[in-house]
This record gives sequence, structure tokens and C-alpha cells, in this order.
Amino acid sequence: MRRGWLGALVACVTLGGAAAQAETVATFRLDNGLDVVVIEDRRAPVVTHMVWYRVGAADEPAGKSGIAHYLEHLMFKGTDTLAPGAFSAIVEANGGRDNAFTSWDYTGYFQRVAADRLELMMRLEADRMANLAIPEAEALTERDVILEERGQVVESRPGAVLGEQMRAAQFLNHPYGIPIIGWRHEIEALTREDALAFYRLHYAPNNATLIVAGDVEPEAVRALAEAQYGPVAPRPLPPRIRPAEPPQLAERRVIYRDARVAQPYIARQYLAPARHPGDQAAAAALTVLAELLGGTGATSVLGRAMEFGSGSALYTNASYRGIGLDHAVFSLAVVPAEGVDIAAAEAEMDRVIAAFLRDGPDPAQFERIRMRLRAAEIYARDDVDGLARDYGEALSTGLTVADVQGWPAALQAVTPADVMAAAARVLDRRQSVTGWLLPPEATEVSQ
Repeated sequence: MRRGWLGALVACVTLGGAAAQAETVATFRLDNGLDVVVIEDRRAPVVTHMVWYRVGAADEPAGKSGIAHYLEHLMFKGTDTLAPGAFSAIVEANGGRDNAFTSWDYTGYFQRVAADRLELMMRLEADRMANLAIPEAEALTERDVILEERGQVVESRPGAVLGEQMRAAQFLNHPYGIPIIGWRHEIEALTREDALAFYRLHYAPNNATLIVAGDVEPEAVRALAEAQYGPVAPRPLPPRIRPAEPPQLAERRVIYRDARVAQPYIARQYLAPARHPGDQAAAAALTVLAELLGGTGATSVLGRAMEFGSGSALYTNASYRGIGLDHAVFSLAVVPAEGVDIAAAEAEMDRVIAAFLRDGPDPAQFERIRMRLRAAEIYARDDVDGLARDYGEALSTGLTVADVQGWPAALQAVTPADVMAAAARVLDRRQSVTGWLLPPEATEVSQ
């Protein structure tokens, strides 16, 4: 065990003349490679316990899409000493709640319990980190559950189908183009042996981060972690090498028609840089750009022009989320007003964007956005579960504790010139995918 702190960081960010002190965070690493982050919040005797594995859907072997998500489900199906379903039953019997999630870059497991149940949660989670046992019948049943989930979450929702197709068109070579839940025909072929092989390759303390947030003291967490997780042996890890995405040289378009579509809409996404460790300026500028273009209908550039100006849109939106190991996506959406042709609505969206690129942001609106983001970051400090997720996502995608705590300052440092530079770099139709969601009777308009 390395006895020195790798970091016990407290940051102070000046926001509008007032000081907003960042949360107190301590980090250390066990001898077996498990990284531990402790976020102290003593307001209530509860704790959030999370284990984040640095493996996700983008790390799956070819032809095995959905295996990361499948394994996430199977992690609740028993160990050498626990029967299937016993994990969650124990958490519930102790007054807690638990769940899990899979992304392209990570897989996470969490429990929210009374602070005096933390040791029990560590013992349970360390057990399934090392001793997963999956009965064949449970594996087959859970595969059917995931196929049903795909049907409900993706295939029964036309917008989700369009989004899946757009993402596949955006990423021609990088596995970010493969759906997290997997393609149906590949899910159907997944086996218990596939899941166990993926587990043995990637689930190890030296490929994980433990986040403990709430009514805890760092040295007490250290002692518990050493006792419960310390005996779990590390494993040799494969190199995390992914196929590179080639430069996108031409815009791509996807038109999806479905009889269930009641309201057509336009979606567009651009390749964008993710947050980079030690240099978050570009991501911060894109975050501000998304708020300016489509944060709220009444005040955003697209909203004022299309919803409250011409009346050509019922809804407009822009979004950017920079968390990602390799790439991020900047997205736009427009729902045309009744009677407005979808091609005309897209053309107006492009005219509004072109005007913004020419004229830049309104200074007063830019300051309002800065204030709104400042307030949002302050309010976020009040949500210990959200903080635990922020740190877990960041550390699972190559960022650091310092990056997380420096993010509010990075947002406040953004200037109008930074926003315009980011907009000129990202809002390039040659690196975009535009999607139309239409009912089957809609007439296609050639571009």
C-alpha cells in the first residue's frame, strides 16, 4: 500500500464575486491497483458506493456487440457464495438501493445505503469482482431480457432507431458507432462463456475506480478498502487500443420513415473533441456554444429565430457532452411547426447557424449563459450522487480529479472569441450526419 496521498484536493472558484468552494476529495491507490476516490459530505448519514470499470461497449471484440451490457446484467446473477438475485436482495434488506449502467467507455455499479452499511457494500462488490458465477439457465434467461429491452428501448421508438442509425453513419470505423445494447443478431448469439471471458479479461481491481461519497472519513474508507478489496488479485490487462476514425470528408444523411411517427423532426450531429486532461478549454467553449445555440427556447439563438421569430419550429435544441475517451458529438434538433416542410425547416436552421457564425453571440446573452452555467455548477455541488457520477465518468475516460474540480473555472474562462473558434471548427457540414424522422407517407425532398 502506498501510504502517501496521490491527491487531497480542494479548489476554490470565484463565481460572480462570491467564492464557491469545491468539494473535498481524497484519492489513493491500493497495492492491487484499485484507485479510490473519497468525497466527503457529512450532511446526512448516507453514502454512495460506486465501482467503475474502465471497459465498455467500445472495448468489445468484433461480432460480440452488447457483451459489456450483457455482463452488467449477469453481475447480479450470483457468485461462488451468493445465489442469483441475492446481491440486490441484501442491499434492499439493508435499506439501500442499487443499480448499474454501461456506456461506450465504462461500466458502473452503485449502491446508496446508510453510512454504517458501507463495509457490507464493499464486501459484496469485492466478492463479485473476483468470484462471479453464472448458472447457464440464468445466462439464457438474461439474454432474453436484454433482447426484450432492446425491443422496448430502441426498436419500439422511431427516434431511438434514427439515433442508432445516425451514430452508425457518424462512426465508420470507431466502435462508438456500435450501439451499447448491441445489434439484435449479435445479442442472440452471445453465450455465458462469452460473458465470462469478457469478465476475466477486464474485471479486475487494477482496471477499476472505487468512488465513495457521503458521510465518510478518508482514512476509514482506506482501512475498509484495504480489508475488502485489497485481497482481490490484479490481472494482466489487454492494451486499450481502438480503431481510429478516418477524417470525415463528406456530410452524411439518414432518412428513417416509420408508421409510428406522429411528429417529424430534424437531427444533426457533428464530430467534436472530448474533454482532454489538463486542457479543457475547447470542451468548455463547446459547452457554452450549445447553451447559446439551443439551451432554452426563449433565449437561445435557434429558439428565438425559429420558435419565437418565424414560428417555423415547435422546438429547437443544441447539446454537447464532452465526456468520452476518444470523441464527442455536438448535436442539433429542430421539430418543424405544423405545415412547415422539413426541408424548409432544415434550410432555416442552416441560415440561423450561418448568421451566428457571421455575427457572433449577443454580448448580453453571452453573459446570461455564463451566469446560468455558474449557477448550475454551484447547484451541482449539492448533489452527492451526481458528484460521484461526475468523478467516476471523468476518471474512467482519462480525466483527473483536478480536471473535474477545474471544470467550473474552465467554463467561466470562455470568451466570445473562444466560442466562435470552436463553432467554426466543429459546425462543418462535412463532418456531420443529418437525420430526418418521417412518417411513411411523407414525400422525400431531394437535397
